[in-house]
Amino acid sequence: MLDLLWIVPAFPILGFLTLVLTGSRLSHKGQSLVGVGSVGASAALSLAIAISFITAPPTDYHYGETLWNWITIGNFSPTIGFHLDALSICMMLVVTVVGFLIHLYSVGYMAGDDGFRRFFAYMNLFVASMLTLVLADNLLMLYLGWEGVGLCSFLLIGFWYKEPENVKAATKAFVITRIGDTSMVIGLFLLFNSLGTLQIQELTVRATQQWAVGSTMPVLAAALLLGGALGKSAQLPLQTWLPDAMAGPTPVSALIHAATMVTAGVYLIARMNVLFTLAPVVQSAVAIVGLVTLLLAGFSALAQTDIKRVLAYSTISQIGYMFLALGVGAWSAAIFHFVTHAFFKALLFLATGSIILAAGHEQNMFKLGGVRKKLPVTFWTFLIGAASLAALPLVTDGFYSKDMILWDVWSSTKGGPWLWAGGIAGALLTSLYTFRMVFLTCFGAPKTTLTSHPRNSMRIPLITLAILSVVVGFIELPHNFANVHLFSDFLNTVLPPFEANSANLHAELALEIIAGLVCVVGVPVCYLLYLKSPDHSDKLARSSVGLGLRNLWFSGWGFDLIYDKLVVRPFIWITDFNKTDFVDNFYGFVATITQVLHRVLSLTQTGKLRQYALGITFGAILILGILACL
Repeated sequence: MLDLLWIVPAFPILGFLTLVLTGSRLSHKGQSLVGVGSVGASAALSLAIAISFITAPPTDYHYGETLWNWITIGNFSPTIGFHLDALSICMMLVVTVVGFLIHLYSVGYMAGDDGFRRFFAYMNLFVASMLTLVLADNLLMLYLGWEGVGLCSFLLIGFWYKEPENVKAATKAFVITRIGDTSMVIGLFLLFNSLGTLQIQELTVRATQQWAVGSTMPVLAAALLLGGALGKSAQLPLQTWLPDAMAGPTPVSALIHAATMVTAGVYLIARMNVLFTLAPVVQSAVAIVGLVTLLLAGFSALAQTDIKRVLAYSTISQIGYMFLALGVGAWSAAIFHFVTHAFFKALLFLATGSIILAAGHEQNMFKLGGVRKKLPVTFWTFLIGAASLAALPLVTDGFYSKDMILWDVWSSTKGGPWLWAGGIAGALLTSLYTFRMVFLTCFGAPKTTLTSHPRNSMRIPLITLAILSVVVGFIELPHNFANVHLFSDFLNTVLPPFEANSANLHAELALEIIAGLVCVVGVPVCYLLYLKSPDHSDKLARSSVGLGLRNLWFSGWGFDLIYDKLVVRPFIWITDFNKTDFVDNFYGFVATITQVLHRVLSLTQTGKLRQYALGITFGAILILGILACL
């Protein structure tokens, strides 16, 4: 079964090619079958491969297959090959299973759109690229998938390209992530130049053998790879593209900008954990960046009025939790939160898409309301996703994954109380902005007429993701509950085990209670402020301090303005000043001088033999004179 691994990304590639080359001849139903069926087949095969791997694990819990040699340049000979281990299995299952559910949902959501075939072609290409990224056995092939998902993100953000704002959002995402991609590719050059390979397994072995902990080379290489991770995962200071990326269709936001692509940076750091362990200063920077990002994005989510932008800032914040966990060496906790986040955030986006469709594409939460009664299936699935995002205790995936991160941050040899306190503050913010969104959108009187209900093809993914958002958390339970660690035990076959200062069960229970209470606080507070007594929240928002903070948070802490003044406007000024391109002026000057000299020298071509003889004689005398002087 494992030898069929290459077929997992082959199915969506085949779907993409079919839709591009022959899709115009297919009916609407045929296009749906190709688009959804290719990813569904990939998901089914992924599940079969995962079961085979778990029930009969290969030697050392690693499996690799090489299809062919890609290129050979000197001693550089990367392959087209795939690598399977616990980490890549988790990523593969999330990409294919969540991808299939979102493709199925999209059949109803995109029905009647002029770009229906084009949409599924782009989505299939994205799934193929993401699978290439997570299954690659070498960093060059990983980078191929990395650029592929970036391309698909650009195409899908600007999918409705007739609107200039969508094109601007797509361009912004492409340019900002390109900064991180440039950092990453420089890091790959450095790694190959220093270690002589880009094969991931061989590279990590050589790095451990040749580099000392904290030496210059691993620090520099890890910092460059971190730059790539920051861009793709929308972490400070490259986070500003993600809120604007909500211009794309909502299923795109669910798949690319919540569940899969934006967590590629998390995967990269986890996959290269040996390199980051050799560079402790960079690993500490990962934790700090994650903590600051999760807090800033949490405050920004509190001030948004567009429901999709709330979820966008929430995604930035939750990925910040993953970075925080990676930074303190809680590798399994970071990946566990990635898995649970993929389920509940995809659910929230898809439920939001159903609400937006029913409300005639209205996205302002203050103009919605009444979803609870008008759209019961959408409401309950939306509520389950929100509860998991807010990490309501005991009954949601988000509680177990976030609690695992917070406890690991507290007890880690690289963490401590301050990082834990920041994580707790982020949990409070998450609870507040989540239930603010729930009460404004789902309760109270409808402010916009809700005209439609989700189709069956949209309901099935909602219900499935809602179930997954509740039950998956039980595969990793704290010591004080049932001490079940199926997920971390599985991942420990490829990732370093967590290093804790101590295993004080009483302290863990106390911190779990604190985290649970903090996550629940948002429910009564938001009920009072936004449902029972909305005048209080209005009065608070209209105060001088409240208005100032709201404007600051609403603008994403002014990062766009800062970048506009420091980077965009100076660049535009330079391009305006240099309309004629002064570099070309230099070469134009050289060409002009050449033409003038040609005209001058052409005057000596008279055709008179006596003048030529005189010239030869004069030249000979001149040369002899020079030689005599020497």
